[in-house]
Amino acid sequence: MTRYLLLTLTLMVYLHLPAYAQDYKADPEYQELRDAMNRAFNEGDSVKFFTAVKALQHYLLDKDDLHAYYTQRCNEIVFLMNRQKIYEAYKLARQLSQELRERKLDKEMYMAYNMLGHINRICGNRDAAKENFYKVIELMEQEGYYESMPPIYMNIVNVEMGDNPQEALELLERAKEIAEQYAPERVFDIDTRRTIAYFNDGDMPAFLEGYKRYKAGVQEGKTSVHGRILEVYFLASQGKTDEAVALARQELNEDSYDAISEVYQRAGRWKDAFDAQRKFFQATDSINNVVLSNSMQGIRDQLLVYDAERQATRNRLIGLAVITALLAAIIVLLTGFFYLRRRHVRQLSAAYQHALESDKMKTHFIQNVSHEVRTPLNIISGFSQVIADPDLTDSIEERQHMASMMQKSAQQITSLIDEILGLSLIETSNEVTKDDVVNVNNLLEAVVHNFRDATPPQVTMRIDNELQPEFTFKTNENMLRRIINALTDNALKNTEQGSVTLKAKAVAQTLILAVEDTGCGVPADQAENIFERFVKLDSFKQGIGLGLSLSRKLAEQLGGIVTLDTSYSPGARFVVTLPIESSEE
Repeated sequence: MTRYLLLTLTLMVYLHLPAYAQDYKADPEYQELRDAMNRAFNEGDSVKFFTAVKALQHYLLDKDDLHAYYTQRCNEIVFLMNRQKIYEAYKLARQLSQELRERKLDKEMYMAYNMLGHINRICGNRDAAKENFYKVIELMEQEGYYESMPPIYMNIVNVEMGDNPQEALELLERAKEIAEQYAPERVFDIDTRRTIAYFNDGDMPAFLEGYKRYKAGVQEGKTSVHGRILEVYFLASQGKTDEAVALARQELNEDSYDAISEVYQRAGRWKDAFDAQRKFFQATDSINNVVLSNSMQGIRDQLLVYDAERQATRNRLIGLAVITALLAAIIVLLTGFFYLRRRHVRQLSAAYQHALESDKMKTHFIQNVSHEVRTPLNIISGFSQVIADPDLTDSIEERQHMASMMQKSAQQITSLIDEILGLSLIETSNEVTKDDVVNVNNLLEAVVHNFRDATPPQVTMRIDNELQPEFTFKTNENMLRRIINALTDNALKNTEQGSVTLKAKAVAQTLILAVEDTGCGVPADQAENIFERFVKLDSFKQGIGLGLSLSRKLAEQLGGIVTLDTSYSPGARFVVTLPIESSEE
């Protein structure tokens, strides 16, 4: 399911509210103000909505109903998010949080965290979104707002379902337990969402049983927001793939491509699934561009205000110059990242043709690459909006931390593209030229230097070279460098403390290079499996599982081999063996 879901009006929770807060509900003036706001919200008319919601807020303040007043403040944020004004929504959410803290309105603080959770989810900051939603649940439990907790659990389920389906199902069960006790009308919608999860996991018996319960509930007059996609998946489960696709296109709007891709995958129509997934990425990129454009426009507007207010003093002018330079750098970086994304999508199209050899390869390729590219891009997009806010903080350390995270994300994308380019190299190369004269000592020092910034603080990189400093031999330098880079990158990913050592020695006419680490190591029974494409022993580690496979294929093209030394402990030791061809003419 796409993360750009249309949000509805925020509902007011009336548990533990004083009786006088309910007295005005029958007042015709209140009803007229409320209905005017609802109409403007549904129509998406900014002028009418903000005029109506401000009038309703003034009325609620006169009635001293702060809970209802801040609910309408949340509706302003929701309206902006629906119009993809993320930067403006973020500003209002921060303002709401600050105001609730200053007034010590602890019972209403969950509203601010809920809004921040939705904003982080839209910006792709999944961890922050989950943290916000869990904070909402904690505050609701403290205040006894149990009947409104199931929708918050559903928000977390939507974030978790793609990465951790088992945890998502456990959250659904928790949401159902609460709903059964405090909000029975929500149980049907939760059960329907669980049935969709069964389809996604391929559990067809459980899916069909859930579908029967859904249809029985519909006969009783119950409804669910997930009903349309459930009907699509039911048609797919009956083998009516084309009918399911047609219904998805008719009913699901922006969610259709994602659902269509799932339907095609279940039918084994991989080419159609890939095309649907590609269209889903294009639609997501389009929305990302709108969000980014609106956010940057908000940033530019704020800069104009900031310039007018700060030009009175020299220090403030210096601050404005620094912020302007940061924004310019961010725009340049984002332009480059979007260019890399488009180029990467073109490379995926070519890689898909090779992935036809195996259904498993195709599935892993689509899932791993899409996740690994979108995650760092979303981090960059989210932090660029936050770091550009001139009122965010005066702390240089915080800004440097954000910039560091953006640089790290850029490195992840570059590394990913490098792996795919390497895969393309070994697939298309028929004959390898080995005319480069390589100084092994210089090569190892260059690798250590290149990985200096990527080395964790608790890890030391060393070189143990038994060769003479002037030792050279003939090979393909680019391919050899890729082999060492891939093995070094793998060692750093799996080593949290200790050391990574690059070794070199010669035995007769054979050059032996080794990369040793003190990390988590590799089980002996996986010594060959890890060299297969897309194999990752730890799915939470970065990358798509091509590095070791790429290093072995390149070594074979150079006349050598890459192996895992299963006797080495603790950690892992990968050994590269290459023939020595004299560098002398």
